[in-house]
Amino acid sequence: MAFISSGYNPDKPMADRITDIGPQKYDKFYPPVIAKNKGKWLYHEVLQPGVLVHVAESGDEVYTVRCGGARLMTTMLIREICEIADKHCEGHVRWTTRNNIEFMVDSKDKLQPLLDDLAGRKFAGGSYKFPVGGTGTAITNIVHTQGWVHCHTPATDASGPVKAVMDEMFKEFQSHSLPAKLRISLACCLNMCGAVHCSDIAILGYHRKPPMLDHEYLDKMCEIPLAIAACPTAAIRPSKVEVGDKKLNSVAVKNERCMFCGNCYTMCPAMPLADKEGDGIVIMAGGKVSNRISAPKFSKVVVAFIPNEPPRWPTTVKTIRQIVDTYSANANKYERLGEWAERIGWERFFEKCELPFTHHLIDDFRDPAYFTWRQTAQFKF
Repeated sequence: MAFISSGYNPDKPMADRITDIGPQKYDKFYPPVIAKNKGKWLYHEVLQPGVLVHVAESGDEVYTVRCGGARLMTTMLIREICEIADKHCEGHVRWTTRNNIEFMVDSKDKLQPLLDDLAGRKFAGGSYKFPVGGTGTAITNIVHTQGWVHCHTPATDASGPVKAVMDEMFKEFQSHSLPAKLRISLACCLNMCGAVHCSDIAILGYHRKPPMLDHEYLDKMCEIPLAIAACPTAAIRPSKVEVGDKKLNSVAVKNERCMFCGNCYTMCPAMPLADKEGDGIVIMAGGKVSNRISAPKFSKVVVAFIPNEPPRWPTTVKTIRQIVDTYSANANKYERLGEWAERIGWERFFEKCELPFTHHLIDDFRDPAYFTWRQTAQFKF
């Protein structure tokens, strides 16, 4: 709720306004050197994996150190991040959209002490708390969804597979060894709050069975019209069901129409979708958001199903390693994974990556807008 002072001036509606709604204005938290030179930067360079320098027209420099961070953090780790920011960066720190932590200093002589401090901080098991990397032609930190920890409709975990994959890809995170940047993302179900459809490699949790129906409790726990309306494919209809000697209000599901999205479960807890045998992972490849060289692309399914194998998901990790190694060995410089696959042809992509191909993987859908609408801001002359 907002409160406005008694001396309200309609010509200056924000004057003396007191509010507790939402975050404070973002530019209030800029480091002084960023605030001073905003919009006046001449160029930037990647000095080494995870370390960038931005140079302004005024001659001011900003050195940024990017560290991989987990999406789910303890308050103790966040306090430690704040402690590092207070010690080296005058209290300033930022997070990127891929869960990286960035520390910024305004002179080169402050850079090495910061790097040394970060390298010396480790967990009890020996792994780095703040590994530096993920810039340039590296594998960036994996952005992911909530998984089994928080979400109610996941087909796979999020933090578990991401940890296993990044342990395998740690060398590529800390080096510039790839032809171009490579983004890996994970969404734990096909509702895709992780937007994996436009990543170089996508790990997608997938349900393969329609919801189970607990008829005895369905009408007691759910508003049946909401459950029906939540289905995007009209697969759910109202139904009367006999349970024992009672006739109950319930629903029926047309299985062939179900797309296993879990929207019904969101509205109705008596329609659970999670299933040990039916749930697993789909691997997609070839997507990107960048306009560089070629237009943005959607990723394509390249592995139709891998069972969940907690805690380390070995088949998923091995498959991604195969794709990354083959891409690294065969792509041209600056060529993203999808651009490489399209240059050699998707048939050869499957052969080179030693992935089995089936007719289920053929993507032949074309919306009429595909031929008529301008879909990209890319210009070619």
